[in-house]
Amino acid sequence: MPSLAALLAKDHVLLADGATGTNYQDMGLQRGVAPEQWVIDAPQLVGELHRRFVDAGSDLVLTCSFGASTPRLAKGPLAGRASELNRRAAEIAREAVGDEHLVAGSMGPTGQLVEPFGPLTRELCVAAYAEQAQALADGGVDLLVLETFFALDEALWAIEGVRGVTDLPLIASFSFDQGTRTMMGLSPTAVAAATAPLGLAGLGANCGRSLQDTDTLVTEFLGASQTPLWIKPNAGVPTIVDGAAVYEVNPEMLAEHVLAYVARGARIVGGCCGTTPGHIASVARALGR
Repeated sequence: MPSLAALLAKDHVLLADGATGTNYQDMGLQRGVAPEQWVIDAPQLVGELHRRFVDAGSDLVLTCSFGASTPRLAKGPLAGRASELNRRAAEIAREAVGDEHLVAGSMGPTGQLVEPFGPLTRELCVAAYAEQAQALADGGVDLLVLETFFALDEALWAIEGVRGVTDLPLIASFSFDQGTRTMMGLSPTAVAAATAPLGLAGLGANCGRSLQDTDTLVTEFLGASQTPLWIKPNAGVPTIVDGAAVYEVNPEMLAEHVLAYVARGARIVGGCCGTTPGHIASVARALGR
């Protein structure tokens, strides 16, 4: 497959994958177990989900490395194994989808608040994302994605860490879980202004709340930024049924909204929590794939 830059230059709309955690739970991952544990214990299932998404129509899959930074792993059974996990997650994805599809290295927030509200310093943050990005690059990813961020300082420090070790294309995606604001009060306009000078390959939102909220976010991002828009919404707001999260948005509903985002200018689209290969297949059909 051509590079991300080449595809975006041709005005090609890229279809990313859907959820990781909720699909792994449907495949047998026990609640409370980090998805990254399967990189070690069940790599065949990690690869299987990647293949399900490309079979559904995805051009791009994200590695199973969202929570694989040193600070996030520090108190769990995978402590001290960040480089190994990220490299292996990249290798599994590449083995699963081949060279015909893009592999994006997923990097989520550390789970720590930025000082003075928490222990995360610039030095620690830059080092953590440099380590993670280097391992993903060594594993063979085509691009890197900082996803589900909510604090601007952490995102900017993460970008600094990534850029210190690799020149792979970099996308930054924020979670607006308060509707049209992140947990720390960031708006799409503020995110766009802060990242405009940084030469990102993509900017946008993932996770969050309802599709209606995402509709509003798309409007604000398109009005505030010239960076290619990345959008991966949840399958709506879940309800808990018998201890399990049930998402309200079916594949056809998701496809209707995503098609509208593309018509308005979104360049990379997909799904987040609750979105299955069936959701992605519906989006692919809507895009005429």
